[in-house]
Amino acid sequence: MRDSLSLASPPAGRGNCSGTEQSGRTAEVAPGCLRTWAPSSPESLGLGAMAKSSSLNVRVVEGRALPAKDVSGSSDPYCIVKVDDEVVARTATVWRSLSPFWGEEYTVHLPLDFHHLAFYVLDEDTVGHDDIIGKISLSKEAITADPRGIDSWINLSRVDPDAEVQGEIYLAVQMLEDGRGRYVRCHVLKARDLAPRDISGTSDPFARVFWGSQSLETSTIKKTRFPHWDEVLELREMPGAQSPLRVELWDWDMVGKNDFLGMVEFTPKVLQQNPPNGWFRLLPFTRAEEDSGGNLGALRLKVRLVEDRVLPSQCYQPLRELLMASVLGPAEGPRLPLLPPVLAQEDVSSPLAVLEELTLGDCRQDLATKLVKLFLGQGLAGPFLDYLTRRELARTTDPNTLFRSNSLASKSMEQFMKLVGMPYLHEVLKPVINRVFEEKKYIELDPCKMDLSRSKRISFKGTPSEEHVREASLGLLTGYLGPIVDAIVGSVRRCPPAMRLAFKQLRRRVEERFPQAEHKDVKYLATSGFLFLRFFAPAILTPKLFDLRDQHADPQTSRSLLLLAKAVQSIGNLGQQLGQGKELWMAPLHPFLLHSISRVRDFLDELVDVGGEEEAGGPARALVPPSVTVREGYLLKRKEEPGSLATRFAFKKRYFWLSGETLSYSKSPEWQVRSSIPVSHIRAVERVDEGAFQLPHVMQVVTQDGSETLHTTYLQCKNVNELNQWLSALRKASAPNPDKLAACHPGAFRGVRWTCCLQAERSAAGCSRTHSAVTLGDWSDPLDPDAETQMIYRQLLLGRDQLRIKFLEESYMDTSPEADTGKDTSATEGAYPDALAQQREAATHLLEVLADLDQAHEEFQRQERGKLVPGPLWP
Repeated sequence: MRDSLSLASPPAGRGNCSGTEQSGRTAEVAPGCLRTWAPSSPESLGLGAMAKSSSLNVRVVEGRALPAKDVSGSSDPYCIVKVDDEVVARTATVWRSLSPFWGEEYTVHLPLDFHHLAFYVLDEDTVGHDDIIGKISLSKEAITADPRGIDSWINLSRVDPDAEVQGEIYLAVQMLEDGRGRYVRCHVLKARDLAPRDISGTSDPFARVFWGSQSLETSTIKKTRFPHWDEVLELREMPGAQSPLRVELWDWDMVGKNDFLGMVEFTPKVLQQNPPNGWFRLLPFTRAEEDSGGNLGALRLKVRLVEDRVLPSQCYQPLRELLMASVLGPAEGPRLPLLPPVLAQEDVSSPLAVLEELTLGDCRQDLATKLVKLFLGQGLAGPFLDYLTRRELARTTDPNTLFRSNSLASKSMEQFMKLVGMPYLHEVLKPVINRVFEEKKYIELDPCKMDLSRSKRISFKGTPSEEHVREASLGLLTGYLGPIVDAIVGSVRRCPPAMRLAFKQLRRRVEERFPQAEHKDVKYLATSGFLFLRFFAPAILTPKLFDLRDQHADPQTSRSLLLLAKAVQSIGNLGQQLGQGKELWMAPLHPFLLHSISRVRDFLDELVDVGGEEEAGGPARALVPPSVTVREGYLLKRKEEPGSLATRFAFKKRYFWLSGETLSYSKSPEWQVRSSIPVSHIRAVERVDEGAFQLPHVMQVVTQDGSETLHTTYLQCKNVNELNQWLSALRKASAPNPDKLAACHPGAFRGVRWTCCLQAERSAAGCSRTHSAVTLGDWSDPLDPDAETQMIYRQLLLGRDQLRIKFLEESYMDTSPEADTGKDTSATEGAYPDALAQQREAATHLLEVLADLDQAHEEFQRQERGKLVPGPLWP
């Protein structure tokens, strides 16, 4: 995304700090001096060095009052999410419900020209086409109207075919004049990505040009969404007021009326001053949005668009250094004179401490993710987590409350485990989770929830008793829990070294803080609280959120997972709450849990028995090592040269593995011989039109080897979600590759032409834009230190006034003789001498860095306004 920027030397900084170097780790700074960036002229930095970061957070919560589409008086609703007419997600189907609950959440990384978001609700039918219930369309402007985004119920609207337009048209317009007067010459070259209006998945498009009372049409191109006309239409100006130029696209139909495909319109002023020349996005006819009045039901949606300008990397170096200085000890690098190396008192004045105080709720989790990624990229995840642990311990007096709140320390460790340990989690839990989903056993221990009619399958001797159901459920639960516990306690060698080192640091700090004999279990509880209560148990409860399953569990399976998660949680608590509370019906499981707890203690001892004192997180590195498999599974692969084989015989089932280095495949997971495609050869990863092979959910991987020849591998997925996940994973893995294709063919070259644009040359340039910037956000997102620092900067801006008041204005007031002795001084109470002065110094440094970044953004905005020229859409 970001253009590279090469700098021979960093810009001059305030304070003449010496010893600065650009490297993967924090630059060395002279003691007591912090380098800040002095804004250069925009010309010296270059606008090309700036990028924009854009991501869309979407949560499809639930629906209500949906209309019945089935003869049973109900519906089987699901929701499709589209970004600019491309499907990015499909929720699970909720069977037999008019008030479905989905609770599905997605993060979509977007290109810069994102326009609108749409939600379609459909009723799934076993036979025939699914019925459309309604849609919700949200423009980019509507989403960004409130910085907090959208969180509300929105009524569904009817789907109007004339409003379902997509694609772009390439026009070159000239205003000319001769002896007969003025006339417009409209060169209609081509269009791309038009909406499919025919049952074949294509259209028969033609263009109609209007100017005043005159109109002309192009020829009709049959069976394509990517027509090439290359026709020039000339229209004479008629007497009267000047008229706009309108170009409409239509799908020609032999029977019935033609279908509207979209339009563009240019005012007389635009025609005179800036004649259109380039790609233009097609728009629907202007009409008022039809209000269904709630007759089609409503969806509860949460949508938030996060867009930001990312400056060149050098601009963020001072803030990064300030954050690094918060966590590094004197022997490890620069350190502001805030508090002694060992935090006898809670640090309240470092940038990290300020960030925690200014961030609440969901924002704290987002902040924790960004901070963990930033420090991982710098190779300083260990010191970062250790610093937060020491802050947490400094303010904790009761060990029973340690890490129980959603503090920055708790959230950061939680996000660290997800970012570093997701492959480990999958290896440990996935086999048993798959068994639970596939076997669909009825399990229940709570007599208040026991449904004997649903458990008849357990026995063929009539309706079973509660005791019978309880015994059967206990056997099933222990049958699942046993392999889970075995997998966990036997996973020490498979646990990522970074996690083991982080837990080792954690235990050491807890032992230092609570050395008393009566607190001997605290060191175990601190580690198990994170590993079991915040990692294993949540993954068991909601496997889809941890990529363990593609769909949410049905109600019966969900209840089984809840019981398993409760049991794992009890093990993580080391049995401290067994027999207490309201869930006494779990008592039959207690013997198994108590036996497992002793094994878990041994596991925790072995887990932290790791050699070396290197920091957790290791050296600066990629979040996911190149050799680690980030996605695997069966796909259907089209033979390289299928010849005359029918389509269904040309695709063969193969098992694929994707890592940062290769996309490899074989006949089965156990097959020893594998073929592979180097990820570094990938130039594009795109969808394929269904009409290319008369098959749904097909994607293409376009590669280029040393011979400079492009090769295309076609792969079919089993559903749209799997397609999106593979597209996203392949695009992320190949993101650093140079020479990515800006366009490709969404069809296939079959017979003597491309099925998409009908061009007869196999080497013809691609007819559709590629979408390499569209990916789904997940744990495998690559590290981006500049974007992460930009988000942290934005978070600090929100509390800048509070920071100034608390550490500058109030501090000066408190040191005056007339200061109110009753004033709350909890932030500095007990601090060693000169603490207030050092807090003021730290706050001043931080505010200076923020001011420099403010100025940098203003410079780039000024340059962007100067260079931005309104015009067409370029590929």
